[in-house]
Amino acid sequence: MIPRYSRPEMTAIWSEQAKFERWLEVEIAVCEARAAAGDMPIEAAALIRANATFDVDKVNEYITITHHDMTAFLQSVADSLGEESRFVHFGLTTSDVWDTATALQLRNASDLLIEGTEGLISALEQLSRTHRNTLCPGRTHGVHAEPTTFGLKVAVWVAEMRRNRERLQAARETIAVGAISGAVGTHASIPPAIEEITCHALGLGVEHASTQVIQRDRHAQFVSTLALTGASLEKFATEIRGLQRTEVLEAEEPFAAGQTGSSAMPHKRNPEKCERITGLARLLRGYANTAMENVALWHERDISHSSTERIVFPDACLVLDYMLALFTDITEGLVVYPERMRENLDRSYGLVFSQRVLLELIETGISRQEAYDLVKRNAMTAWREQKPFLSLLLNDADVASRLGEEQLRALFDYEYYLRNADSTFERLGLA
Repeated sequence: MIPRYSRPEMTAIWSEQAKFERWLEVEIAVCEARAAAGDMPIEAAALIRANATFDVDKVNEYITITHHDMTAFLQSVADSLGEESRFVHFGLTTSDVWDTATALQLRNASDLLIEGTEGLISALEQLSRTHRNTLCPGRTHGVHAEPTTFGLKVAVWVAEMRRNRERLQAARETIAVGAISGAVGTHASIPPAIEEITCHALGLGVEHASTQVIQRDRHAQFVSTLALTGASLEKFATEIRGLQRTEVLEAEEPFAAGQTGSSAMPHKRNPEKCERITGLARLLRGYANTAMENVALWHERDISHSSTERIVFPDACLVLDYMLALFTDITEGLVVYPERMRENLDRSYGLVFSQRVLLELIETGISRQEAYDLVKRNAMTAWREQKPFLSLLLNDADVASRLGEEQLRALFDYEYYLRNADSTFERLGLA
């Protein structure tokens, strides 16, 4: 991922140095497991633990000769050892090391992503509490429906991000498995006991049945979970973008003192951060599609997945890590305009109270269809002639014969829509 969208901690997990460090960690763990099982000298395992290292530049130099990452890496490791180097990678295949080491990287990346998710949840919870009673138009199809509160709108985001946290935790468990099963996964050259000891030492689960690779449905689940989390962030960002439109202007993403929105128009305050979230979510969905394509490999393995995973795994983790941090900043700095929300509510001539009038008319004993027609004809007149809905109802003889003036006026009360809002906050533990 380009530096613009990469944060240091996640970048460090996916550096070439870190990748080879994880490879070496796996190789050493296998040697120590074999030594514990009596398959190699304990002294040799101790020397490997103490002295084994590699040089990234040398690895890359060897790759120009071998055209193979693992043999180049092993040559560099052998350069740091004596004759005990013959025990390194004994009975293993490239995927044993690569896939197990990748599981370590993905596990560590998951921890950062879960941490980022928790930070965002905390920020959303605070925003939701602050605006639990801030009335705003509820919109369906982009049109005023009934009043809601901005806090309830954000409470939906809180619940969704909590689900994303659970999904990330589940994906972490799914991906954090190793396989030390040798060529085509038969354990012919490396016993299952060594695999179990190694994975336990590394803090990983064991792939109960592998071929020459850990099965890619695990990785597809992981990347798809990242994409789904990104889709949620896009959903939230899209809402803010809509609310920041000039003619709406109910909320606005942070805009720093020296920030500029346009090279041509000095007045512009664009929702560029939220638009960035939207664009990056598209990348994640593309990565998820690639991860799905990687599930079907030929027979016990091929390497059609390898080239894409070198890009997809680091980039997907880096992108979501960045998106979580960015949207947390947006949430914490979001500017909310309650007065504008109320002003916008009033702009639809009181039509947001149409269902209350409908239900009250039904309570008088007429059919739902008759009540609906009475309300609709006045509502359409209010839209067309830009007249107050209440005034039209008060002057409609058919309505007035069933609902008195005081009764009608009482229906046009915004506070009515707050009467059960607390239940949502109580369910979420935000009361």
